[in-house]
Amino acid sequence: MVIDFEKIKEVRTMDFKGGKGPLDSRNYADDNVKIMYSTLRPGASTGLHTHVGNSEVIFVISGEGTFHYDGEIEIVRAGQCHYCPEGHSHYMENLTDHDLLYFAIVPQHNK
Repeated sequence: MVIDFEKIKEVRTMDFKGGKGPLDSRNYADDNVKIMYSTLRPGASTGLHTHVGNSEVIFVISGEGTFHYDGEIEIVRAGQCHYCPEGHSHYMENLTDHDLLYFAIVPQHNK
């Protein structure tokens, strides 16, 4: 199965999960997984959330993200991944003046 993000409409979400600012995303979802090709704009953040029934892998394509993971701060740069297992909490910020482009996969567990 090929997922062509160029054929998926980009949607802007403001203040994602209680964060601040714009998150632009092209998403694919079914009963098993959510796959996102997204851009977090400069100065924007997602809100703190806990993964229940799923986990999340975020691969940074370009830019730099500041991740707050279980109370720790991690800087993730292009070519690196952030992983948030089920039962753990995180949010991310773009504290730079450049877009943060990333690819995220959120698989469902124990359906």
